[in-house]
Amino acid sequence: MAKGGKHADQIEALSKDAMAQAHQAVDTYFDFLKKSASSFPTGGTELGEKLRKQSIQNITAVHDLVKSLSQAKDFEEALRIQTEFIQSQFHAFGEQMKSLGEAYTKEAASGVKMRFKSSLD
Repeated sequence: MAKGGKHADQIEALSKDAMAQAHQAVDTYFDFLKKSASSFPTGGTELGEKLRKQSIQNITAVHDLVKSLSQAKDFEEALRIQTEFIQSQFHAFGEQMKSLGEAYTKEAASGVKMRFKSSLD
């Protein structure tokens, strides 16, 4: 019986190591995604900057979701985590669309003014 306990302890230790490595790999992947999104050219526009910022926010939200789901103790907790995530993302999506719409309208109005001004010159 003691021998079985030793093997169980070894298996548990290996499993913890594997989980730690998996978490590290996921963190590295999401860090790479955030760095990639941060390097996207924005054209120096407010709209481009908002798109970049919101991309990073969305990547961070999914990263947090993955971390939370990996720590869920059972299916019920995982379902609760996912439901909360979906609700928060619907809210965030609405806010992002409003913000992007305002920035797009500003950019479009600026472009029309520039065209109108250059046609008068």
